[in-house]
This record gives sequence, C-alpha cells and structure tokens, in this order.
Amino acid sequence: MFQILSIKGTVNFLRHAVPISILSLILVIGSLTSLATKGINWGLDFTGGTVVELEFSSTANLQALRAELTSEETEGVVVQHFGSSRDVITRLPVKEGVKSELQVQHVMEAAIKLDPQVIQKRVEMVGPQIGQELAEQGGLAVLVALICILIYVSFRFEWRLALGSVAALAHDVIITLGVFSLFQLDFDLTVLAGVLTVVGYSLNDTIVVFDRIRENFLKMRKGGPEEIVNTSITQTMSRTIITTGTTLVVVIALFLKGGTMIHGFATALLMGIFVGTFSSIYVASFLAVKLGINREHMLPVEIEKEGADQDPLMP
Repeated sequence: MFQILSIKGTVNFLRHAVPISILSLILVIGSLTSLATKGINWGLDFTGGTVVELEFSSTANLQALRAELTSEETEGVVVQHFGSSRDVITRLPVKEGVKSELQVQHVMEAAIKLDPQVIQKRVEMVGPQIGQELAEQGGLAVLVALICILIYVSFRFEWRLALGSVAALAHDVIITLGVFSLFQLDFDLTVLAGVLTVVGYSLNDTIVVFDRIRENFLKMRKGGPEEIVNTSITQTMSRTIITTGTTLVVVIALFLKGGTMIHGFATALLMGIFVGTFSSIYVASFLAVKLGINREHMLPVEIEKEGADQDPLMP
C-alpha cells in the first residue's frame, strides 16, 4: 500500500508526479497530433456565412425544417433551437456564386411551409474575410494573454514559477483545443471566450498555490523543496475543492440546460476546469521543482545602501 500521508498529515502529491506528467505529455502530443491532422471545425463566426433567426407560432419541428432545406443553396445548413422550443436559428455556410439573400429566401420559404405565421427575427451575414480576421485575432489574443501572464508572474514571483505557470496554461489550452479537434465540435466565438476563461481560471488556481509556496519557503526552516511544495498544495487543497466544486455546479447546469448557443462555451469550461485543476499541481508546481526552485530564490533582494560599509565614527 502506497504511503500517501506523511507524519504531519501532508499529502505527498509529488509522489505520483512523474507518471501523471507522462500522461499529461501524452495528452498534449495527442492533442497536437489531432490539431495537425484533423484541424478545428471552425464555426460560421470564423468561416463566414449567414445566420437567420426564426420564431414559430408553436413548437418548431427541426427535422421537418431540415428536410425542407435540401437545395444546393442551403447545403450544409445547421438548424438548432435558440432559447425556447419556438425559436430556431439556422446557420448557412458561404456558397460560391450564391448570394446570402437567396439563401435567406430559401430558409423563409421552407419555414412558411411549416408555419405560415413564422416570423423572421434576425438576419446576420459574416463574410469569409471577416471570419478569417476573427480567427487570426482570436489566436493572437490567446498568445498575447500567455505572454502577459509570463511577464506578470515573473515580476510577482520568480522565473522558475513563471515558466511553470505558463507551461500549465499552455497545457490546458492545447488539451482543450485537442478535444474540440478530436470530436470535431463546432468552434465559434463563444468557445474562444471559454478558452480565454480557462486561461484565467487556471492562472488563478496556480497563483493561489504559488503564493502559499513562497510563503512556506520563507516560514519553514526545515524541509526540502518537494516537502514544502507538498505542504503548500495540501494547505490550499480545501480551497481548490470548494472553488472547483461550486464552479462545476454552474458549468454543468450550463452544459445541460444552457441551450445550444452556449453549449460550446460550457464544454470548453468543463474541460478546462478538470485539466486546469491538476495542471496547477502536476505541471506548474512539479516543473518549478524540477527547475531547481529553493528558499534562496524566494528571499527578497537586499539593496545595499551607499556608504553602508563605512565606519560611522570615521570622519
């Protein structure tokens, strides 16, 4: 039987850090492989297209509406409920040589066949050039966020901890994107918002652990880096469990009952919470230990004042 607790009740988290780190590395490599081979199933926000929102007088029959939208102009249409069972949103991809107005006309003709009282509430058109710009700006936003976090943590803590935190954030983002790539889930602006939220959530969890690690390095006179890191993670574990648990309750509710419009957002958060919780322990903290973090690195820099080495009695 593995000895998990030390004599002081500290959980030896780093005891299993090596196999879990290997698992994380396998997941990252698998995610990168999926991204390189299958790519991401970009939504209309990035590829361009037309969105038509409809309001039916009674519960909408999505299967019947899809059956009506079988023309060449509406090929590839996505039909989903939007809010209530009477509200429907259709997403039409860009078709070469086909105007968006003609696509909207086909959608309205099909909807009127099912319900003459249907109302067209909204029409939005996103050109492919705008979609490409959104994709580039979204990727740039994630990259800039990681760079700014690296600079911030470097100033607040120490470069070894900074590298650990950025490695954990990159780990969380890559695995989350890998899941969307593997299952070819629709990736739109709401999912991008979810990925950026995962970055902030994971960073907050890591900062809490790092704050306690720095504090314990200065308070605990005995014990090596691994023991101090284990103690710090144990002391913050109750906070992590409470925060993760309460967040999961909300995210699971959004995932199950939030509707199709935020389903991707909730999926990204659900993945990010699970991955981000253990990456704060087995990626960020373990990497800092492997980089040689110790008590001397946590001590504040002493500024030598001019003339401090001179005898005050000398003229």
